Amino acid sequence: MSMGPICDDLLAETADLTRALARLSDDEWRMATPAEGWSIRDTIAHLAFFDGTATLAATDADAFAVSTKAIFDRPDPMAAATDTAGARNGAAMLAWFDGERSSMVEVFRTLDPKTRIPWYGPAMAATSFATARLMETWAHGQDVFDALGVTCAASDRLRHVAHIGVRARPFSYATNKKAMPAGNVRVELQSPSGGEPWVWNDEEHEHVVSGSALDFCLVVTQRRHIADTDLAVHGARAEDWIPIAQAFAGGPGGGRRPGQFPRR
Repeated sequence: MSMGPICDDLLAETADLTRALARLSDDEWRMATPAEGWSIRDTIAHLAFFDGTATLAATDADAFAVSTKAIFDRPDPMAAATDTAGARNGAAMLAWFDGERSSMVEVFRTLDPKTRIPWYGPAMAATSFATARLMETWAHGQDVFDALGVTCAASDRLRHVAHIGVRARPFSYATNKKAMPAGNVRVELQSPSGGEPWVWNDEEHEHVVSGSALDFCLVVTQRRHIADTDLAVHGARAEDWIPIAQAFAGGPGGGRRPGQFPRR
């Protein structure tokens, strides 16, 4: 097992986003996204900045710890990304993101997949870390595409995002300070390529979420409200989980309003 496949997928996901960014004017970089308070520029600053800290975490844990303290000593830790972006124009923003992403992936390729990398929450194995960066790229990329009113074709790389979404079920309850019901939820998704369904917890048949991988990933990253998807949700456990499903770290996300992105 090597880091090659996940690094290749991460770069492919990045390429989908950077192709859209390369066509933007400086004014378009300042467009608001559906993520409240975030422009396209803020979104890419966030990705670029935390790619840089990811590289630091993978190469110098002590320096990463110092960096982390400096970030969280700030009144607004999340402003570290936009402050670092400074006055860069669109072309410079794209170059910054491209440089940080390339450096991070170059480092990831050299790692043993089981290497533990420190992060702002629990340390993660290198494979899981790279997968999380792909999920972040896809989710924040969706914000950019939504702001621009364009669609990016779904790919089977969504399996990485869906896997995190399924595995994050306990976290979804923890961050919402709710007790998780005992037992599993079966998740059965149709892949974008139309191959065999992707199934998690296949022993469960009464509590089920099913539908397209794209819809599931949009819901667990809180880029779509469940009402604006064709997901089928059956059984008490599934019905309890899906409204709070959250694949990303941090406090409970605000999600999207019903009808904000109606099905076309």
